[in-house]
Amino acid sequence: SVVRAMSEIVGATSIFIAAEYLSSVTGGKGLMLGGFTGVPPTEIVILGAGTVGEYAARTALSLGAEVKVFDSSIYRLRRLQNNLGSRVFTSVMQPIVLEKAITTCDVVIGAIRASHGRSPCLVMEETVARMKPDSVVIDVSIDQGGCFETSEVTNHEDPIFRKHDVIHYCVPNIASRVPRTASYALTNIFTPILVDIGEMGGLMGVVWSKPGIRDALYIYQGHLTNKDLANRFNLPYKDIELLVVSNQ
Repeated sequence: SVVRAMSEIVGATSIFIAAEYLSSVTGGKGLMLGGFTGVPPTEIVILGAGTVGEYAARTALSLGAEVKVFDSSIYRLRRLQNNLGSRVFTSVMQPIVLEKAITTCDVVIGAIRASHGRSPCLVMEETVARMKPDSVVIDVSIDQGGCFETSEVTNHEDPIFRKHDVIHYCVPNIASRVPRTASYALTNIFTPILVDIGEMGGLMGVVWSKPGIRDALYIYQGHLTNKDLANRFNLPYKDIELLVVSNQ
């Protein structure tokens, strides 16, 4: 799916961003992620064991970092550990364990994605204030509101700010940092869909035959069909399934 493809890219890219802001050139601690004999590795905490979290952990481990992944779902943690092997520490969201990990690590990546609505705020400002100076927070969830209380939306022109002497990177759509790679990934997904549209005589045929396309629609024949968006802006909403059936 589109979300998975972009999440893979975002997960890997978030680690390269972390490495950039750990450098002393950008005002960081002057650390590399790890992999050097006799040198302690950088400690990275990842919140969320979904696709973003998995690819962030995979990339960080390959560069020699020490990785801890937290999630509320045992199933997602087990899947991630099976995919990555026993080198990664995993834990459910136990407040004491989570706070200790965050306040002693070098990088925290927020990769919690809500299926509907706003992402949960997991890290309070008091916890961020106790983090080590020049640590890095990367809030991948910022497009859904963010999972750090201290997060504020930034952009590629001015991507970071400091709060409690902690570097915050809160740019939505991280995949746009690598647009060509993202475009190739999207092409692989959309090309078969465009072929189907041509073979079925237009978009309406695809909407009728493919539930996944219906779920992706925000507006259908002038009606708003995304319930979360309708609730957020207090707009009238129509069920896409009923609209499609009534137009057949």
